[in-house]
Amino acid sequence: MTTLALSGLIRPILEPRLPSGLDVRWFVTKEEALGAVAEAEIGWFDMNDKQAMAETLRAATKLKWLNSIYAGLDFLPMDVLAERGITVTNGAGINAITIAEYVVMGMLNIAKGYRDVVRAQERHEWLFDSPGKRELAGSKALLLGYGAIGKLIQPRLEAFDVEVSVVRRTPGPNTLGPDEWRAKLGEFDWIILAVPATPETEGMIGAGELAAMKSDAVIVNIARGSVIDQPALVDALQARAIGGAFLDVTTPEPLPADHPLWSLDNAHISMHLSGRAQEKMFIRSGERFLDNLGRYLRGEPVAPVFDPRLGY
Repeated sequence: MTTLALSGLIRPILEPRLPSGLDVRWFVTKEEALGAVAEAEIGWFDMNDKQAMAETLRAATKLKWLNSIYAGLDFLPMDVLAERGITVTNGAGINAITIAEYVVMGMLNIAKGYRDVVRAQERHEWLFDSPGKRELAGSKALLLGYGAIGKLIQPRLEAFDVEVSVVRRTPGPNTLGPDEWRAKLGEFDWIILAVPATPETEGMIGAGELAAMKSDAVIVNIARGSVIDQPALVDALQARAIGGAFLDVTTPEPLPADHPLWSLDNAHISMHLSGRAQEKMFIRSGERFLDNLGRYLRGEPVAPVFDPRLGY
């Protein structure tokens, strides 16, 4: 009998639809998880505590397939996944629609100065001029990362007549290679980060890249906080060397209450909410898991497969 250790977060969606003949062990707390995973062949260990997820993985010595709702799994021990040969399916694409919409929202918010409009409403003050006068139409965006999210960002921006250049290894129209984009940073109004968190992407936007940008360029980061040298970004924003930053992700998370990013009027912090701004995340993830479970039990390949050696 196949043993599954599954997070209680997904239980209401999965339990009524699981095939018969499975040994399913549900858990909510870390302690329950550590007790449930000893014999598990299949695991879905998602909890709000990512450290607890890592500890649970280490304890699951018989695990063959790990599923997660998270697209980025950099908080898990990659060496354990690789050494044990565990098949990993992640949440790539599950939240792509709402994250792509968040990118457009963030850009419009900054372009139109909408945060100041909301503040004026809170003061009961009628504005007679717009605090933001930028138009997306005719602007240029550099999109770093062309996975499930990047592929949805591009058409949404193009619908606003934004010229989008994509950084990817495969040549194509409006495409820059991994060694080309830095030399062209000064051409773009928007720098959008949608890359996976890997050793290669860590700190990819540093002081040099920030200095090469236009003085009114805006960074939009929906990747991981680690892809930006955050102290260098704070310096650039304080000096107004760039136009602003829309940051759905920071280092660390949550951002400490006394961090300078909170107080900068050209920094917009959205608290890693982009993927949560929907009601279908668990439904989509549950449907994908059930489909993959059927495939797994029939000996067929599951998808999408996360490669711990690559980090995505």
